[in-house]
Amino acid sequence: MSKLTRQQLIDLAVTSYFGNVDKKNMDAVLACMHDDIVVTVQTANHDHDGIEGVRNMFETLFTTYKRTWHGDFEVTADPENQTVATRFNVTLEKPDGTFDPPMKNCNFFYVRNGKFFRYYVFMNGVSVLP
Repeated sequence: MSKLTRQQLIDLAVTSYFGNVDKKNMDAVLACMHDDIVVTVQTANHDHDGIEGVRNMFETLFTTYKRTWHGDFEVTADPENQTVATRFNVTLEKPDGTFDPPMKNCNFFYVRNGKFFRYYVFMNGVSVLP
């Protein structure tokens, strides 16, 4: 597969990934990743290995929160190296209608053949991902 363009990298991160996280669309979120994906939640000092490890991470997020919102993106994409860096705001609504404190987070994605094979998550508050 040829390399993704700058816009395709941005769309993969912002629309295909974060857009579907906010819709709780597990299949579409996981479709952005290779089966051997490694996700490091740096804030929690924890790795999620493989698609099933990442599925478990998102199942926890989706059951813990009634609604998530990721927005106000600042994105840098490097088509030559197939990387995407995102800075964004996060709002998390609990099942009882209350909200966690808003967060400003960063993710760093590495892409191979049109999908993420590695990414890092940095949160400015307490990690909501196990």
